[in-house]
Amino acid sequence: MSKKTRHEPHEEHADESWLLPYADLLTLLLALFLVLYAMSATDARKFEEMSAAFSVALTSGTGVLDYNKTEPSDSPPDIKDYKSSTPAIPKSTPDQRRAELMRQEQEDLERLKKQLDNYIKNSGLTSELSTELNHSQLVITIRDNALFPSGEAVVKPEARKLAKAISQMLHKFPDYEIVVSGHTDNVPISNSRYPSNWDLSSDRALQFLKILLLNSELDPKRFMPIGYGEYHPIADNATPAGRAKNRRVEVSILRKYQDSATFTSVND
Repeated sequence: MSKKTRHEPHEEHADESWLLPYADLLTLLLALFLVLYAMSATDARKFEEMSAAFSVALTSGTGVLDYNKTEPSDSPPDIKDYKSSTPAIPKSTPDQRRAELMRQEQEDLERLKKQLDNYIKNSGLTSELSTELNHSQLVITIRDNALFPSGEAVVKPEARKLAKAISQMLHKFPDYEIVVSGHTDNVPISNSRYPSNWDLSSDRALQFLKILLLNSELDPKRFMPIGYGEYHPIADNATPAGRAKNRRVEVSILRKYQDSATFTSVND
């Protein structure tokens, strides 16, 4: 009797081939959301690293996620890579810049005043010259008897040395406006050359300015002569000593930045 072949029942399986593309689709969607999130961040370097990692995992490094990928280099990274993590250096405000310029100007004028004072002392001219630094200018005051004969505007030969010394100091500070002003006492003058104190004071300022400008390193456009006559006295004209003080020439180095609340008079 022949044995019947016993057939084992076959298990029936559902077709699951759709799972592969479905899984790939989910993976791509996840990658897409991660990339979008990375694009919204400000750190470009992290985005590049993340996109490169996904590219390697999904497409062996040759896919659409290869975003500006570069070869490894021993050179230091570009400073802009750290833009998001490096604190910005605050820019100075206009008030801060002005304060710094005023501070520098104060130092310049104090240095010039010191040089002038040393020259005056070493030359034995303390009774004829003086300096004053205030909130608006540095003033060099020269008695008229140190520069001119009485009633004249011709600079004495010995005063030319003084003018030359002052000009050499001024050319180290080329950015300042310079005013040379002449002053007289209130005693009227009337002669064939100078009909008034206005004329005498103006000519004295001009003649001394011309001696200063013999120094070719000085810029003439920064200089101005002015005659004030008797109208800006610094002492009482009622006494001979006061009138002697009023007869003078002043060389004024004008500040570019003035602040009367900050700078006070500096005198010796």
